[in-house]
Order: sequence, then structure tokens, then C-alpha cells
Amino acid sequence: MYDFSKMTIEEIEARKAAIAVELDKDGADLDKLGEETRAINAELEKRKADAKKREEIRKAVAGAVGVEVRKPVNADKTVKTVDEIRASAEYVEAFAKYIKTNDATEARALLTTNSNVSGNPGQLPVPTIIEEQIKTAWEKSGLLDMVRKTYVRGNLKVGFELSATDAAVHAEGTAAPAEEVLTLGVVTLVPQSIKKWIRISDEAYDLGGEEFLRYIYDEITHKIIMEAKRLLILAITSAPAANTATAIGVPSVTGAPTLDVVARAVALLSDEASNIAVVMNRQTHADFIAAIAGNGYLFDPFEGYAVHYDNNLPAYSAAAANAAWLIVGDFSGAQFNFPAGEEVKLKFDDLTEAQADLVKIVGRMFAAIGITAPGRFVKVTKANG
Repeated sequence: MYDFSKMTIEEIEARKAAIAVELDKDGADLDKLGEETRAINAELEKRKADAKKREEIRKAVAGAVGVEVRKPVNADKTVKTVDEIRASAEYVEAFAKYIKTNDATEARALLTTNSNVSGNPGQLPVPTIIEEQIKTAWEKSGLLDMVRKTYVRGNLKVGFELSATDAAVHAEGTAAPAEEVLTLGVVTLVPQSIKKWIRISDEAYDLGGEEFLRYIYDEITHKIIMEAKRLLILAITSAPAANTATAIGVPSVTGAPTLDVVARAVALLSDEASNIAVVMNRQTHADFIAAIAGNGYLFDPFEGYAVHYDNNLPAYSAAAANAAWLIVGDFSGAQFNFPAGEEVKLKFDDLTEAQADLVKIVGRMFAAIGITAPGRFVKVTKANG
């Protein structure tokens, strides 16, 4: 159990966010998480009550007869939280300056002078408007918002059950059943740089802080996240048919956009696959509609599962023989690991093409992508002919 009395508000809020994530995991200790949540709420209420008492004492002292009350140094300055500073126009401008010049002095001064943050704050946090913009880009991607995310530095090794013998009934007086034989596999997630670069004019470079950040992050972040989505689809479609000691297998069925093809694919998923989604090229959807119309009655071939469109998969009519054109699966069985955080880092070059009044901007996200849980995905391929 954490000692919340010794933690800062930011640390408590971070633990609350972590509890929300842990609640969705299989085998979560709900009693322990519930106890932690109650302890957090109690600590927050205690701090609120203590703050109220301090304010009452201050007022009483200030109103005491014959007592000179001296204001502490910087008493007229309002102490802000980090989130309040990140949402301020001053910090947006300072962060934009940092992005353009790599000079973080002004932004760090705002964090350390006007807040309760002391010492080296480390990596500069992005302004609230950009954090929301990045979050929206992940959510708009659909599939990526369902993938598990971790933030472990370096290569991440994830173990999974490759094979195991079944349990057996032990009748009284008979020989004990054989010991379980358990074989584990290990998937290694190796991070790689996902990059996107563009040239912008000096006029765009000179945009105000918020306009400049929105313009750059919208263009570069969107493209990088779309590439991450392509790599996720590629990890599924290029996976081996069966599990190996170092890779999760993705079985396949052969078929066309018929009324039963999704059901046949879902039948191959494990019992642990719960939040199932169907992924296809948007053009393939028309083939399913034709199949429904051809049967003369309304029928949902997707069985109520969420449908996502992704043109990284070929349309059925254009798919080569044995190529995957449709995926069904629970995308929590895939994982992103961000050793340096999921923020897109930007670098500027305003010298190379200065004669043309152009500035080169390179965006980079360091991430590893892979399948880490067996039985979560099935791909549908096109038959020969």
C-alpha cells in the first residue's frame, strides 16, 4: 500500500490514473485497488480540511489586535499547479520558442518560479492544448486507442504460454497425475524510430505560439500515428500461423465477403478475446452489402462487432491470393511500448534551405509494436483463383 501522506498531488493523481488502467486488466485485485482508492480519497479530504484550517488561522492572526503581520516573500504571487501553467498562454508561447530554438530557459522558468515544482523538471511537458490534440489523434485512429500501452525503457520482453498440459481428475487411491509441463514463449518488443519531416515557409514559422504548435503537431503527429497504425496491421498480417518460442501466431481462414466469413474467423479466437473488432478496407464493405442484398433479407454479417476501416488492408477484389484482406480480433492483445514517452519529438533546421525561405521540421516517435497475447487475432485471406 502506498503512503499517500508523503506523496505530492501530482503523484497521487498519477496513481489514480494507474488504478484506472489496472482495473481493466485480467486478474486485477479489486479489493486492493478499492482500498487504495478509499485511501486516496481520504488523504485528499484531509488535505482539503487542513488547508481550510490554515486559512482560518491566517485570518485570525491577520485580525489580531496589536499584532504586526508580515507578508512572506512573493506572497502576492499566485502559486499555480503544473497543469494550470501548461494551460496558460505564456507557457504555450515559451514552449513554441523552445520547439523553434531548443532554448528551454523561458519554459523552465515558468515551471519552477510560478509553481510548486522545484529542481530540474526533466523533459518539458507539452502544453495542454497539444496534449489534447495528440490524445485526439490517437482516439481518431480507432484501433490504436484499444492497444495496450507501456513506457518501459529499452527492449521489452513479454512472456506468454506456448503450451501446457491439461489438469486431470485424481481419483482416490490411484497414482497421482503427472506434473504439469509448461512451456513459455517470449516476445521481444524492439523500439524503432517513426519519423515524418516537412518543409514550411518562414511565414508559417513566424506564426504565433498556439497557431504554430497546432499547425506542426497536427501535420506531423497525425502522419506518425498513421504509420504506427500501419505497423500494427503489418504485425498482425505478417505473423506466423502458429505460436513459436519468440512470436505470437495469428491463424487464418480463407474466404470472400460472405455472410458467414466473420463468424468463421471469430470461431478461431480464444475465450480471452472479448472486445472484438472487425477491420477491413472501406471498399470491402460494399462487397458485404452486396452479399446481404443478394440474400434478399437484412442480416448483420459482423454480428454486432465494431467495424473499423483501414486502407492498409487491400480491398478484397484487389487482394492477391493468400493475402489478408480482413482482420478480426481483440486489440488489447497487441502492445505499444514507448521508451521515451508517446510524445512526438520535433527538430528544426532553418539553415539548410534558408535561401529559399524554408524551414525543415523532423518529427520522431520512438516506439515498439507487437502482438503479446495469443488467441487474440485471426486474419481472413483470399483464396486462389
